[in-house]
Amino acid sequence: VNVMAVSICTREAYQSMKERNIDDGHIVNINSMNGHSVVPQSVVHFYSATKYAVTALTEGLRQELREAKTHIRATCISPGLVETGFAFKLHDNDPERAAATYESIRCLKAEDMANAVIYVLSAPPHVQVG
Repeated sequence: VNVMAVSICTREAYQSMKERNIDDGHIVNINSMNGHSVVPQSVVHFYSATKYAVTALTEGLRQELREAKTHIRATCISPGLVETGFAFKLHDNDPERAAATYESIRCLKAEDMANAVIYVLSAPPHVQVG
C-alpha cells in the first residue's frame, strides 16, 4: 500500500491535471522520517523500505515535472511520530507497548499534519517545499 497506492494516486493526479490543462497544481505525498533513515528496530525495517520508495518516487516526479516544463509542484512531507493507530497495529499482541510508544515522546497530531499541508499549499508558486 505504501508504494503502490502512492504511485497510482500520484500518476492519476498528474494525468488528471494534464487532461484538464492545469499547470499550477500541487501533488503532496505524506511520507515519514523513516523514509530518510532506518530506525534500529527490526519490526519497522520493511516499513522504512516502503517509505524510502515514497521519497524516491516524489523526487523522481519532481524531476519529471521539471523536464516537462510544467509549474505543477511535488512535495513530500515526512513527519516524525504522529499519534495514529499505527503503533497498535504494529504491536497488535501488546497494546501496552503500543500505548507506551505514544507516551514516550511528544507526538504530532492530525491537526499538525493538516497545518503542514496548508503551509505547503500556501507557498508562493516559485517556492518548492521538499
